[in-house]
Amino acid sequence: MSPKTGRPKAENPKGLRFSIRLDNDLASRLDDYCNKNNCKRSEAIRKGINLLLEK
Repeated sequence: MSPKTGRPKAENPKGLRFSIRLDNDLASRLDDYCNKNNCKRSEAIRKGINLLLEK
């Protein structure tokens, strides 16, 4: 039997997908944030959701 190849399983897999609609201004602001903070859109959105839930 050969060893498995590929990526290891994630500790907390992100299996749920959401689709949202943004206007051009908000999408541009999100992209600016991501460029300045060197992150992906999904990471920035998760961070924003966490900030909302901490209040």
